[in-house]
Amino acid sequence: MTIRPSVATTDEVVAVLQRFGGRLLRSKLLWLLAGSYLLFGVFSRGCFTYVPPGMVGVKQVYMGSNSGIQAGTYSVGTYLMIPGFERLHLIPSDMQALNFSDSSAEASRGSRTAPGIKVQTSDGYNVLLDVTVLYRVVDAYKVFKEAGVGRAFEDRLVVPNADRILRKTLGELNSEEMYAGPRRIEKSRLAQELLAAELKPKGLRVDAVLVRRYTYDERYQHIIESRNIKNQTVFLRQAEAKAAIEQRKRDTTIAKGAAEQGTEISRGGAEVQKLKSESELYRRQKAAEGKLKVDLAEAKGTELENAALEGAGSENMVGLKMAEVLEGVKVVVLQSDGADGFNPLDLGSVLKKFEVR
Repeated sequence: MTIRPSVATTDEVVAVLQRFGGRLLRSKLLWLLAGSYLLFGVFSRGCFTYVPPGMVGVKQVYMGSNSGIQAGTYSVGTYLMIPGFERLHLIPSDMQALNFSDSSAEASRGSRTAPGIKVQTSDGYNVLLDVTVLYRVVDAYKVFKEAGVGRAFEDRLVVPNADRILRKTLGELNSEEMYAGPRRIEKSRLAQELLAAELKPKGLRVDAVLVRRYTYDERYQHIIESRNIKNQTVFLRQAEAKAAIEQRKRDTTIAKGAAEQGTEISRGGAEVQKLKSESELYRRQKAAEGKLKVDLAEAKGTELENAALEGAGSENMVGLKMAEVLEGVKVVVLQSDGADGFNPLDLGSVLKKFEVR
């Protein structure tokens, strides 16, 4: 069996070439897109600088007639910088806290920590101070020119000046003044004013200098503790004496009040007795006057009655009275004979016995 080779037609050859050319074109396009994306990423990463919130940018030009630090600052945003020729340095613009302390706990808080400030008082005792300085960058251009890139302004401007000024101002105090408080607070305010005046031309604003803690050396610490015990003992005795005085005053006031109360109660009782006596006297006077009037009226009535009985017909009235006495008597046993005999039927002798004329 003889096998004849197949011969492709012209149309088939053209179709194959078109499919192969399309795949090659698509492949080149994908590689072109990928390369463009990579180039754009590298270009954007190297050419664009983002200024976040709480920061400002200062531009530095490395080449050309305008090379050097450029005046003005860049606020929050994204800016195009030519790699190798320009750079945007970031400097914080929000509130900054610088802690001077030897405590490890201070270093763990995340804020910048410098060694504690060692001050020698005017009488020769050493005091270790923990101080916090609150400040802001108000002119990033000046700060960058004075200190350089990054946070170099802390090491070159804030730390040395704060340490020097605090040593000078607080070192003018003696140990007693440092311990007492008012003079230490006064010197702390003076240190803030001097530090603010020192850093203002350099683009920094000092908001506060806070002396948070002070530690004496062991010699003076022992002296202070002994003195405090003595002072507290004196204060205790003075307080006890004042308390005793106030107690006496209170007792005197209570006694005086009780005496005044007793006096007022006695006076009130006397007034009550006086009123009762006056009312009893008035009652008795009125009762006596009334009784006198009744007695006088009764006497007058008796006098009038006697006068009436002495008049004409009085004998008849006596007889009537005697008759009234005998009224209701059913049996009367009397002696009827003799000189003292009583004969009720003899009205003349009866009237004679009663002396009725």
